[in-house]
Amino acid sequence: MEVLAWPLLRTMPTDPTLPLEVLAATLPAGAVLLGLDVGTKTIGIAIADPTLTIASALDTIWRTKFRADVEELLAIAADNQVAALIVGLPLNMDGSEGPRAQSTRAFVRNLAALTALPIAFWDERMSTQAAERALIDADTSRRRRAQVIDKLAAAYILQGAIDRLSRLRRQAPDPD
Repeated sequence: MEVLAWPLLRTMPTDPTLPLEVLAATLPAGAVLLGLDVGTKTIGIAIADPTLTIASALDTIWRTKFRADVEELLAIAADNQVAALIVGLPLNMDGSEGPRAQSTRAFVRNLAALTALPIAFWDERMSTQAAERALIDADTSRRRRAQVIDKLAAAYILQGAIDRLSRLRRQAPDPD
């Protein structure tokens, strides 16, 4: 039995995500997307409108156990009739992947095993800093910033991805 399991393991994809270009070509009109900022303590969640124009902060999941976190996340996705997930990939400033990126990739691999929703990564460098800057500019208290920073970072991540998706869709050749 072990002999049969080994070839199957070798053929399993190590990266279950789609490139954004593939997602752009396969998303139906009016698709709703969720953006995720996966952290060690929280998962920030944002949602894009059906026209894929504006990303809005939606919710924050306080992490407990993986299964419970995913159940809550997938319930939010189902309630909002989500077509795909965009997950922020926390790359280092030089573009390399450190422990946080590896942790995010592991989360997505485990999540992909529990949902059929397409998942794409988006480079999230500086998303939390941009969200923090916007909150400081709005004179938001430190306590309030701590409550909303993760979902605002998710909105920043999702906005970057939907802007790119819009450009890709405009550049796509007409199928006629």
